[in-house]
Amino acid sequence: MRVTVLDYGAGNLHSLEKALVLAGARVSIEADVERCVDTDVLVLPGVGAFGHAAMRLASSHDALRSAIRAGLPTIGICLGMHLLFDSSDEGPGEGLGVLAGRVERLSARRVPQIGWNSIDDSTDPLVSESSLASAYYANSFVTRPDENASVVAWSTHEGSRFPAIVRASRAIGVQFHPEKSSTPGIRFLTAALAECAR
Repeated sequence: MRVTVLDYGAGNLHSLEKALVLAGARVSIEADVERCVDTDVLVLPGVGAFGHAAMRLASSHDALRSAIRAGLPTIGICLGMHLLFDSSDEGPGEGLGVLAGRVERLSARRVPQIGWNSIDDSTDPLVSESSLASAYYANSFVTRPDENASVVAWSTHEGSRFPAIVRASRAIGVQFHPEKSSTPGIRFLTAALAECAR
């Protein structure tokens, strides 16, 4: 399976690439959006700032959104999940608008949230297939979808409940970092890629 990681200036590409390889993918990292959409699975990586990433994607925003809406299997991780939404309080620029809603600062005393947190109230088969009871987070912002129907798992940090996993068509967004979530994280990516292949 060909998996393309879109390089929009986010960090942590090496550990993500390594995790995807362990999950069984043939991985390439690509900055050209036209080449990125010619793939089996697109991955939007997860370390960086919304404004910077939105600026890098601005010239190819419509093409990328159209490809994802048309059914390109896509996995958005942390910042990549945020980019699936309309906008963010973190910075200027438009998200891809695949999901309606915005990104807001996590309402908690300790921000960023860094470390392991539980995955709760999941209705997503990938969670049960991978036995993903908890995952590794590193985030100061969370998504607030207009429709909670897109949310298929939740997490809570200091009483603030937020989406852990969202879905839209063949796109899945995860607030956590599966590449840093040990064996269950790799199992989650393996299950996600298997789903994309169907």
